[in-house]
Amino acid sequence: MANQADAGNEIMDIKSVGVIGAGQMGSGIVHVCALGGLDVTLSDVSAEQMEKALAKIAKNMDRQIAHDTITAADKDAALKRIATATDFSKFGDCDTVIESATENEAVKREIFKSLCPALKPEAIICSNTSSISITRLASVTDRPERFMGMHFMNPVPLMKLVELIRGIATDEPTFKAIRAMAVKLGKTTATAEDFPAFIVNRILLPMINEAVYTLYEGVGSVESIDTAMKLGANHPMGPLELADFIGLDTCLAVMQVLYEGLADTKYRPCPLLVKYVEAGWLGRKAGRGFYDYSGDKPVPTR
Repeated sequence: MANQADAGNEIMDIKSVGVIGAGQMGSGIVHVCALGGLDVTLSDVSAEQMEKALAKIAKNMDRQIAHDTITAADKDAALKRIATATDFSKFGDCDTVIESATENEAVKREIFKSLCPALKPEAIICSNTSSISITRLASVTDRPERFMGMHFMNPVPLMKLVELIRGIATDEPTFKAIRAMAVKLGKTTATAEDFPAFIVNRILLPMINEAVYTLYEGVGSVESIDTAMKLGANHPMGPLELADFIGLDTCLAVMQVLYEGLADTKYRPCPLLVKYVEAGWLGRKAGRGFYDYSGDKPVPTR
């Protein structure tokens, strides 16, 4: 009996990873996993999006070569470790799968329902959600004890932090296996409890939302607000510039999770943020947000 208990508590050595979603975050996760020596399978409904992701990964690795942080041989070996798939059928051998789809709970839940039948029983599932309850997401799977949050920061190859979030059912071997994997990828981990938006976005997004309110109420212009926070608080990016970088739709989604999950009016999304998202002005990825990116230099839109 003791041997069986010990076997159940063995820490998995993760060697192969599946990544769902070939967007900015998903491609970054693939990048660091492949460079970290893991075999990676990237899945997205769009084959075209996966091709773009692979091209972006190769370009970003070239940038690392130019800065002497990796070698050309590192890049070649990493790219050979990456496979692609338009469904989950190739995930059968993966030790863990990281979901990095859009920040929409309904979409994520459907993904997990479809994913579970493709996985081996011992496989771990992680979500890269930046705000949604890990416990709720885990509840739609067949393995809530082998499910947790693994929240990478953007851009993934440059940012050192990974937030680790246990759901109520996450077991200790799962947590230890994912923490060891993050360390293998060269990341520093911070452990957060399963509360709306965890640590980073619980602090960061209300600051961004407050910056949008400051603009909305006419306290300062886009340029004044960003200059004030860069030079007055020593932030590398102003909050509105950062919002454009994150994506205004993602900022709004996180604020809505905070507002609904904590029932506190201080988390109410600014109406101007809502209006920008409704207009399709989502930031850099749309070419327009608090700045217009159509020219050589970003120009404030207000």
